[in-house]
Amino acid sequence: MMTEIRFRPMQAEDLDAVLAIEQRAFSHPWSLNLYQDALRRYQCWIMECGAQHIGHAVMQYIVDEAHLLNIVIGVEQQGQGYGRQLLEFVLEQAEQQGSKECYLELRQSNHAAYALYEQLGFNEIGRRNNYYPAGQGQEDAIVMACTLGV
Repeated sequence: MMTEIRFRPMQAEDLDAVLAIEQRAFSHPWSLNLYQDALRRYQCWIMECGAQHIGHAVMQYIVDEAHLLNIVIGVEQQGQGYGRQLLEFVLEQAEQQGSKECYLELRQSNHAAYALYEQLGFNEIGRRNNYYPAGQGQEDAIVMACTLGV
C-alpha cells in the first residue's frame, strides 16, 4: 500500500528539515538566509509522504511567467517518481496562478533532471556559462522552458 503524498506551503518551522535534505542532495545547497528570503518572496512547497518531509520546491511568479528556482527530493527517496509528482504539482500551481510559461536552470551535469524536465514538456532554450559553483571552478547552466496550459 502506498503512503499518501501531500503538498503544503513551507513554513519557517520547516527550515531545519529543508536544509538537511538540501545539504545531502546538493554539492552547493541553498543557505538558511536564501530560504528565509524565499519564504517572504516566493511560493514554497513541502512534499510529504505520510508525516515525512521528502522534498520541496520554490517557485517565483513574474506577471504571467513562473520560474522554478529550486526543487529537491531527499536522497533516500530519489528515483521513485517523487520528483515527477512534485514537479507536476508546482506546474499545476503555476497554471492556477495564471502563468503561461515556466522557466528553470539546471546544472549541465544533472542528466536525470534534464530527462524528467524533457518528459514534462520542457525544452532547452539556452545556456548560462559558468553559472553554478562546482567542485573545480564553475559549471554551465542549461536554461529550459515549457508552455503551460496546453
